[in-house]
Amino acid sequence: MQELWWPCLEIMAGLILLVGGGELLVSGASALARVMKISPLVIGLTVVAFGTSAPELAVSTQAALSGTSDLAIGNVVGSNIFNVLFILGISALIVPLVVSSRLIRRDVPLMIAASLLLWFFGSDGTVSRTEGLLLFVGIVSYTTWCVRESRRETIAVQAEFEEAISGGLPGQRRPVLITLSIMAGLVLLSLGAKWLVGGAVSIATRFGVSELIIGLTIVAAGTSLPEVMTSVIAAMRGERELAVGNVVGSNLFNILCVLGVSSMVATDGIAVNAVALRFDIPVMLAVAVACLPVFLTGHVISRWEGGLFLFYFMAYSTWLVLDATGHEYRRSFAELMIILVLPLTGCTLVLATLRSLGNSRKCTSATGESVSLEEHVSRQS
Repeated sequence: MQELWWPCLEIMAGLILLVGGGELLVSGASALARVMKISPLVIGLTVVAFGTSAPELAVSTQAALSGTSDLAIGNVVGSNIFNVLFILGISALIVPLVVSSRLIRRDVPLMIAASLLLWFFGSDGTVSRTEGLLLFVGIVSYTTWCVRESRRETIAVQAEFEEAISGGLPGQRRPVLITLSIMAGLVLLSLGAKWLVGGAVSIATRFGVSELIIGLTIVAAGTSLPEVMTSVIAAMRGERELAVGNVVGSNLFNILCVLGVSSMVATDGIAVNAVALRFDIPVMLAVAVACLPVFLTGHVISRWEGGLFLFYFMAYSTWLVLDATGHEYRRSFAELMIILVLPLTGCTLVLATLRSLGNSRKCTSATGESVSLEEHVSRQS
């Protein structure tokens, strides 16, 4: 047991440094953006949303440089599953979350497309350096698009966004302090990633657990702590749309930037484990696709839907433990999920979506008369 103390301390210290480093980096970068007169909307869409994924970037890059590709892949895939099922589940239980139509039209389909692209790139067993470059070009294009779209937002929308994130952004700060904050954040992220990866690999070796499992569980949950804090606090403050946007933006960043950079710095790209291709990446894709019917039900993630997300996160985690330990009930558990639970959930979501779409086509006029949505809008205008 004494041999485990040091790896556990490495993991704990690494997580603390990652969270602290991410906070310093976001704080400094946000202050720099304000000094450069960048709008709060752009800061939220880029610096704050992507800054919460800085720990994932640091850990996966360190893992790629260390030759532990399974840890790099597991970190990204596990974080994306954790973000949707656990973070949105917890946040929705606190208060039902509002989902903007922009997320449904643009960002969620992009998240699904990015997940499909990762599956396609990894189908040959490797995400090459060229494919990593293509992923990175994707995040650059997405960020540029966000900046251009933000210029079309109304003054009212930008004012609302500034009020929503003003509590998390620093005020006026000296350039020296801003630079020190950014540099300190980068140093802490680098050191924290090194310790976390080292501790995780040591534990995996000690217990004979694959690096993929460690990446999908301990590392993924640990590097997602900034997203947990951001989304939960946003939900508690009533900024429910930010809680959803943070998760979707972080998932896009994880695939396009984190895996893109990791694949580019690795000599031969990132090797993709056959188990991840067969099970974990399809689960990540299924979770992304499941967001559409859930988000479409009244453009709100209700408490029961949040509870459903949490249930599936616990089921997924249970399966990982049963499979890693070779438990005798793992086959029975898988059969129960496939034969009973998944079909019932699918039917429930389909019925809820159809009912929501049917209700959205009708609204009641001031006279109590039932009219179509299009007619109602035209009368109001």
